[in-house]
Amino acid sequence: ATRNCQLATLRLSEKFILLLILSAFITLCFGAFFFLPDNSKWSYMDREVMTSTDTGKDQQLLRDKIRADHERALQEAKEKLRKSREELQAEIQTEKNKVMEDLKKTNAGPKPLPPVPMPRVVGINDGEPPEPDVKEKRDKIREMMKHAWDSYRQYGWGYNELKPLAKKGHSTNIFGNSQLGATIVDALDTLYIMGLHEEFKDGQEWIEQNLDFSVNAEVSVFEVNIRFIGGLLAAYYLSGQEVFKLKAVQLAEKLLPAFNTPTGIPWAMVNLKSGVGRNWGWASAGSSILAEFGTLHMEFVHLTYLTGNPAYYQKVMHIRKLLAKMDRPNGLYPNYLNPRTGRWGQHHTSVGGLGDSFYEYLLKAWLMSDKTDTEARKTYDDAIEAIERHLIRKSNGGLTFIGEWKNGHLERKMGHLACFAGGMFALGADGSPDDKAGHYLQLGAEIAHTCHESYDRTVLKLGPEAFKFDSGLEAVAVRQNEKYYILRPEVIETYWYMWRFTHDPKYRQWGWEAAQAIDKYCRVSGGFSGVKDVYSSTPTYDDVQQSFFLAETLKYLYLLFSSDDLMPLESWVFNTEAHPLPVLHLGNITLPGSEPAQR
Repeated sequence: ATRNCQLATLRLSEKFILLLILSAFITLCFGAFFFLPDNSKWSYMDREVMTSTDTGKDQQLLRDKIRADHERALQEAKEKLRKSREELQAEIQTEKNKVMEDLKKTNAGPKPLPPVPMPRVVGINDGEPPEPDVKEKRDKIREMMKHAWDSYRQYGWGYNELKPLAKKGHSTNIFGNSQLGATIVDALDTLYIMGLHEEFKDGQEWIEQNLDFSVNAEVSVFEVNIRFIGGLLAAYYLSGQEVFKLKAVQLAEKLLPAFNTPTGIPWAMVNLKSGVGRNWGWASAGSSILAEFGTLHMEFVHLTYLTGNPAYYQKVMHIRKLLAKMDRPNGLYPNYLNPRTGRWGQHHTSVGGLGDSFYEYLLKAWLMSDKTDTEARKTYDDAIEAIERHLIRKSNGGLTFIGEWKNGHLERKMGHLACFAGGMFALGADGSPDDKAGHYLQLGAEIAHTCHESYDRTVLKLGPEAFKFDSGLEAVAVRQNEKYYILRPEVIETYWYMWRFTHDPKYRQWGWEAAQAIDKYCRVSGGFSGVKDVYSSTPTYDDVQQSFFLAETLKYLYLLFSSDDLMPLESWVFNTEAHPLPVLHLGNITLPGSEPAQR
């Protein structure tokens, strides 16, 4: 702040010096002008300025105006020159005070947000299971969370993530070059749900004192939305602490310039300071990615609800409307869309990476709207029908998997990320068309089984990043660069949804197997680390404790061993980073900028 004041003073001092020089220059130029003979000095003016009239009266008026302006400038310059040094310094101080007042107004923080009714918040704590053995497992998951958090608190506090072996902070390019405490924001709601309130309070204090988005950092719009805005909104709804809502809104404003493209499809990255956006260099011909621009709806609807600003709602609805108008090859959504031309990039469709959460958010937009957003539900149903027709297959060994469509060819490979879809099919079963609820619940169970096999067929009992279904190999990774496990949550997420909808004990059993394997092979003294090869009995570590391990993996495990009255699905919808947002029972209220719901 002091340095800014000095700069302001310097600029103001320079202003007065420049004013004196300018006054002298005006005197010289206009003085010379008026000493020229009348006919020569006006011949130029007559040609250039007096094109609309050539009457003597108008010429005289113009001459008088120029003389008056010249004399006024000359008089101001003379008055400045007559002033003493003290008077000039006083003027500079007055000007400086004005600048400081303006700065104070600018930095006074965001305008107060309009009061809106808090959605019904239920089932945000306790959920203790009646069975002692289940409670013991749940307590173990809480202890794992405490180890992950305490290690980050000790070795990586304020950094985005933690290197648990090196015992120091870590960051990746999705967060730019700034330390935004991603793990703190991502972990808050898990801490709250687990009743770790001292830890939650520490996180809140760091956010109040240190979380600043006015930094020169280029960040992923998608990652910052799902982790930071989602995390802050969930923390606000769970705790009622206004600071989380205010920080979420401050950040959301910084993301809005990403939508300044010819089509309104946002850039993948935006600079938080300058607002300049761009796309990933590796994405097909400068395209934006379906899972990134299609995973904004939940958070942006809540932002419009909380702020009264229609821009957030309008931007995500514009994306939906644009996609609805486009041709889709075989009814499938390609993963790449060019934000300049509005055309699809290469025809690659996936329910794993690059596509996954787009489909998830169509379903969850409907659920979050208290099932009034029927347009979202219809779009989801149509998309899932095309996916089932073209991407879902059964292997020779009887395992149901979701392949990837690449340029007219089905690749018989499934990613760990696609394992979330088992939970999605179960969540969307109720309300599916043509009485197919039982079919989709069964499909969810089949995907859960396949993904469990991908875990069970490894040495460490942890799933690889991707696994094949050809050449006699099923649910097994073939390439070395697909054998790693980075603490991902998707398989456990599906176990939890399947448990909620079926209460089949195998899902708790499978979840416990995964929890034990993580604790045995990923736990180190400084936290938890991913492993590079799940088929090796002597695993090597990648030395990263991902923020989503605290946000998702441990939360879903904890919920799996809790009773159903903790975070009931009738009242809460989890974003793709497992941050719970309440269902908006808006009834006949319309969001600012929205059209009345079609019923």
